[in-house]
Amino acid sequence: MGMYSFLLKRLFIQMPSIVIDSREANEYERLLLRASQSEGFIHYDCHYPKYRFISYMCKQKKCMAHGSNTSSIEQFEPRKQTLFNGKYVEAVFATKDAIWPLFYAVFDRSKLYGNFRNGCLRIHNEDESYYFFSLTEQTMCEGPWTEGSIYFLPEVNFRRVSNRGVFFDEWISKEPVVPSYRLEVTKEDFPLLEKVSIHKSDESIFKTWFSYKRRVNNLLLKR
Repeated sequence: MGMYSFLLKRLFIQMPSIVIDSREANEYERLLLRASQSEGFIHYDCHYPKYRFISYMCKQKKCMAHGSNTSSIEQFEPRKQTLFNGKYVEAVFATKDAIWPLFYAVFDRSKLYGNFRNGCLRIHNEDESYYFFSLTEQTMCEGPWTEGSIYFLPEVNFRRVSNRGVFFDEWISKEPVVPSYRLEVTKEDFPLLEKVSIHKSDESIFKTWFSYKRRVNNLLLKR
């Protein structure tokens, strides 16, 4: 898998593996105990970044994560959507990744012009994730960020879409899913907010990929 790692590191943003010790885990268990007494709503008062809590839920509590601008979803219903490969499927989408769903939670699609491109890629049997996030210039000018929620869904309902050596961390359920917990988030909770690049709607996805890190670096230099 060395070739895959080399290529993904060159193209995308790599985040280090999240390691959670017993002290941090105890804090999260305290949150969950309180959430069980408030219909699953998580009152987050930890100093740890929320993406670490999301990772804990996905890895230790057998949950999937789903990000949404909507804060009152009682049940997720399958609906027609496209997979990473462009195929249509009627399903509920979620991920085991801690950062990818944050983008969907805080990105306001009502501000979208053209299209948006994003992804979380993984390598089989490796723990790191690789990300890219890109919007059109018109969308960025609209200030496309809002508040949202991360919903934690039971893992048992889901299957991973791809089993290839390199895959998008995309999971689906063909059945309705009732969330177990909900966590409110803002754009400040999305750790890659400054790594969102700009692309033209009519360019190929390959150009977006191969230009992504250069564009991010140029945007950071301008700030």
